[in-house]
Amino acid sequence: MYPDDLKYTVEHEWVRTDEDGTVTFGITDYAQDALGDIVFVTLPQADTEVSAGDAIGEVESTKSVSDVYAPLDGMVVMRNDALEATPEIINSDPYGDGWMVRLRPTDPAAVAALLDADGYAAHVASS
Repeated sequence: MYPDDLKYTVEHEWVRTDEDGTVTFGITDYAQDALGDIVFVTLPQADTEVSAGDAIGEVESTKSVSDVYAPLDGMVVMRNDALEATPEIINSDPYGDGWMVRLRPTDPAAVAALLDADGYAAHVASS
């Protein structure tokens, strides 16, 4: 149900470690499904320093507005500008083209402390 090659947060973000040491993240399929049709996204600019757990953007849907949280401490190196014109990509492809931010983590080892797919599935089931 949740890709095994990703890590997850309790705030419903997924995290993928990239070959260059950065991480890419977005919201999970569970989160996009709960939000409904996404109509607007705000994301941080490149070169923005973020702290794990801080609200760094918003996702607006036909149902509500939800914060996007930084999964790790680090520096934003890129954001998915395509989401400005077509935020609904998150609904159709949350783990692919619907990615949100690429981040250079302060401590790359911190990724290992995030939930694995089974841990995230258990978290969702208990919510």
